[in-house]
Amino acid sequence: MNRAGAQPMTPWRWLGVPMLLVIAATLVFALPLRFFGYGLPEPVFAMPAVFAWAVIRPSMLAPLAVMILGVFLDFLWNSPTAFWAVCLLLPYGVVLAGRAMLAGQSQVMMWAWYAGSTALALGAGYLFTMLDAQNAPDPISVGFQFLATIVLYPFADRLIDRFEDADVRFR
Repeated sequence: MNRAGAQPMTPWRWLGVPMLLVIAATLVFALPLRFFGYGLPEPVFAMPAVFAWAVIRPSMLAPLAVMILGVFLDFLWNSPTAFWAVCLLLPYGVVLAGRAMLAGQSQVMMWAWYAGSTALALGAGYLFTMLDAQNAPDPISVGFQFLATIVLYPFADRLIDRFEDADVRFR
């Protein structure tokens, strides 16, 4: 019997549905719409899911889902293949390794960890782009992408709250 807010840990619920939502949100924000001369921000919608999957539970399917989302971002944003997969797997691994420290932390501290993992992903992307193109990307644009991405933390928090108690094997 599940507790009131917990959902069963079926892979399509905690991996598949968030992946589809990330893909849909990324596609909507990739549309060439302009409002008052400005385009839509391009946050990395995959980061809340990547962070939450690392916090919720260890799994063999989550890194595969992270890689699929990364390759999707590569094709959408015309990046080299596996660029975003690597950039997303780095914070996934760090958060997964520090998962024991995250248990019981306040929401502000979790947001700080999320911001740090986002900084790691975007910092890796900045470094890889700089090494590949022999030119540094605009740091202001990367900063705006960072800010737009850390604002998405409530979605990671919601996913964590929804599924963290569902699997009794990892309590």
